[in-house]
Amino acid sequence: MSFEIILLLAFVQSATEFLPVSSSGHLVLMDTLGISNQNLLMDIALHVGTLIAVCAFFSKDIIALLTGFGHKGSEQKLGISLIIATMPTLIAGFFLENIIEAVFRSPAIIAYTSIFYGLLLWVADKFSSKSKNLVQITYLHALYIGLAQVLALIPGTSRSGITMTCSRFLGYQRTDCAKFSMLLSIPVIGLGAGYMFIKAFLKNELSSGMGLQIGIGVTASAVFGLFAVWFLMRWLKTASFAVFAGYRIILGIILLFLFV
Repeated sequence: MSFEIILLLAFVQSATEFLPVSSSGHLVLMDTLGISNQNLLMDIALHVGTLIAVCAFFSKDIIALLTGFGHKGSEQKLGISLIIATMPTLIAGFFLENIIEAVFRSPAIIAYTSIFYGLLLWVADKFSSKSKNLVQITYLHALYIGLAQVLALIPGTSRSGITMTCSRFLGYQRTDCAKFSMLLSIPVIGLGAGYMFIKAFLKNELSSGMGLQIGIGVTASAVFGLFAVWFLMRWLKTASFAVFAGYRIILGIILLFLFV
């Protein structure tokens, strides 16, 4: 795998992991262009890079969550909320992985879901209240966001997109929607990377011959991921989700034009 391809894969993985634009839609386009990654080790490397990025950006929040988890307060409440929001995806992913792979992974479905959830993001951002912050999050709202995250198992939905959409419908401020989604990505990415590592081990794909490529993948994904998180958090302080919703709709139309 060339240096340029690794950088491109790292950029796409990082940007689409955190921005609400659908990673699977971009992967379909890359496959169409003959650019794809069939190596589990590189998948793991790119996910580890994005995990490093989000942990680095929210390091202070993570330390506060860990140190305050054993004491009643906002940190403990947020930590429990993240656990609650993570559980539905773990359960659904365990039981539905094979069904989703067989039924929903097609360019047409990715196109339609990209358009539909792009429109839904715009509606939620445009017409919902935006007064709540994370200190006010309830366990019931965390469960709602977690159930919404299950929909991201369907390609084209976007994990970050659907969790931010649900948070906006529940009335949370844009930056708080993004922050909760980012923090929620930590267990999802970590467990996903661990799952891929087990798959690679069982398939005897853990080769030491890719050391340099893996290092480049982790580093590039971490750098691009850190920039993506910084960009989104800064953007949402003064702007809306409309540009991301519009981008998703355009992406879906392109996919329809190419594959349907």
